[in-house]
Amino acid sequence: MKIWVDADACPVVIKDILFRAAERTQTDTILVANHAMRIPPSKYITRLQVASGFDVADNEIVKRVAVGDLVITGDIPLAAEVIEKDAQALNPRGELYTPENIRARLNVRDFMDTMRSSGVEMGGGPPPLSQADRQNFANNLDRILAKLK
Repeated sequence: MKIWVDADACPVVIKDILFRAAERTQTDTILVANHAMRIPPSKYITRLQVASGFDVADNEIVKRVAVGDLVITGDIPLAAEVIEKDAQALNPRGELYTPENIRARLNVRDFMDTMRSSGVEMGGGPPPLSQADRQNFANNLDRILAKLK
């Protein structure tokens, strides 16, 4: 099992949790992004820099993800593709995307896109990551890693 991180939009605090978990559980963790980034020296943590462009990092993750892998992403379409490949997807707030909930998430996302494109003001986006979100992420990550190891 590997952990794939959609690293372009992943909060630093979540990356730090992932780095500690990778070392503790000796799980290969690959950060995929279209820009250079620092990672700690570790035989379990690597980065994969892809070309700039729309969904280039997402497409690379989908191409490489295998059954049983875990993908960290807040990108709902990417999560849907990962689930179709029998892998798991966890967002930075700790919500596990599942075959049961991903369709509803995609429908809400598409509805919001339609509203925005028709000129409706939708507000300022999601709230900042809270301490409870961080704890929820860490707890669910630990649960997943314990089950899969």
